[in-house]
Amino acid sequence: MEGAALTRRSLLVGIGAVGGAGAMYAAMGALGLAPSGQDKDFAAPRPGDFSLRGKAAAKVVIIGAGVAGLTAAYELGKAGYDCTLLEARDRAGGRNLTLRGGDRLAELNGPAQDVKFGEGVYFNAGPGRIAPWMVTLDYCRELGIPIETFINNNGQALVHTNGQTIRARAARADMYGYVAELLAKATNVGALDKQIGKDDQERLLEFLRRFGDLGPKLGYEGSDRRGFIKYPALDGGTPIPAPGTLHAVLAAGTGRSITNDFGYEQSTPMLQPVGGMDAIVTKLKEAVGEDRIRTGVKVNKITNLADGVEVTWDGGSLKADYCIATLPPHLLAKIPHNLGDPVTAALETPIPVASGKIGLEYGRRWWELEDRIYGGVTETDLDITHIWYPSAGFHAERGVLVGYYNTDKNAELYGALTPEDRRRRALTQGRKIHGDKYGKDLLSSVSISWDRQEHIQGGWVRWPAIDSSFTLLQRPSGRVYFAGDWLTYLIAWQAGAMESARGAVTQLHQRVLQSP
Repeated sequence: MEGAALTRRSLLVGIGAVGGAGAMYAAMGALGLAPSGQDKDFAAPRPGDFSLRGKAAAKVVIIGAGVAGLTAAYELGKAGYDCTLLEARDRAGGRNLTLRGGDRLAELNGPAQDVKFGEGVYFNAGPGRIAPWMVTLDYCRELGIPIETFINNNGQALVHTNGQTIRARAARADMYGYVAELLAKATNVGALDKQIGKDDQERLLEFLRRFGDLGPKLGYEGSDRRGFIKYPALDGGTPIPAPGTLHAVLAAGTGRSITNDFGYEQSTPMLQPVGGMDAIVTKLKEAVGEDRIRTGVKVNKITNLADGVEVTWDGGSLKADYCIATLPPHLLAKIPHNLGDPVTAALETPIPVASGKIGLEYGRRWWELEDRIYGGVTETDLDITHIWYPSAGFHAERGVLVGYYNTDKNAELYGALTPEDRRRRALTQGRKIHGDKYGKDLLSSVSISWDRQEHIQGGWVRWPAIDSSFTLLQRPSGRVYFAGDWLTYLIAWQAGAMESARGAVTQLHQRVLQSP
């Protein structure tokens, strides 16, 4: 190279060869070819809309390190409280449980399962979705947890009822179409004259034509909304077969399935943390301080004192100024205490609900490749109830499908089986919907029966009625406060646990600030 001109490019190549990419990038910055720093200052996640006003000092013991307990400790910690969390299980998070390869899942009265998932895949064994309006997303923002879309409603998913399987979009189109036809014909013959005026009838008819995709004579004869066997491209495609009669559509019983996401809790869009729901637990633990969380501690007595609360367990005890108890109510009721008979009776009122899930790991994402299903939920009248398709990892080599998510008697049925028999039964049911491919390319599985999880024993609880027992536990008993999703109208949602924790710590904090 002697005598050759030294260009900027050759200079950078030489620097890169000697000093690596970092040195080359720094040199590019010095030459004005790359930014030498960030274009703008780092912006931390915006704080949430909740904070305890004023600082206070008190010692608080929190029983249970689930989402409610972690949230309470997090908010109290920001306000200056000294919190200790006591957790009977060997991990924090409670029902927020994400399983990955290498994990081990124990079970009451059953064998433990070793999770053998491959790298990068996971199974949300507990909560799996978040509605946009829920406070859970505020914590994701505040704690810097990235989120992504959870596909809750997918017209390409399936509905299986009465032994027949159709696309969700076809089931919806048929039901809407026939309902629209009936109402349109009633409107057209004047049956609604006494209810609405002529102009409103015309507006209603125009809406019904669009809503049900009705024909010129206000009849429903099917529609391209139902989908295609071969979608239009160079030609008009091949529509799926025409719908059955109104009687056949009603007899299929698809109504529940196609309205499952109509409620405010399930409305699309829904979201999930990137990489697993336990990202919420991980960030809360970091914010609280893992040294404040003591696992493997099963509380066996709670005692209200004149100047505090004493909590004991085998081999130890802790005295604090206040206590927040966040265990499931049916387990709290069994812990000896001096909180009074009305508290015990109130805690015994909610009924534990059985729930279960199975994660099926496939080496080939056949639901995307063959059925063209990218996320969403297939609704069934089988004992598996739902099949969930993953909303992340699209086009990856492998993936985890939720083969059943059921409750009550169906969950009890599966929970009584061995993990191997749960898998076999789930595969048998899934084949009725997806055919033989449902059992092929299966790499591993893991199933959970929440009523058989020690120190939890139920997916959630059900109140026979929202009565005085409910309101009694929303208030403290002496220096003991209660918190959990079971004390809200958002039972079974993390948002319920968080809202309840906020309510409890607000009451506690106001009390401390007003104390002499």
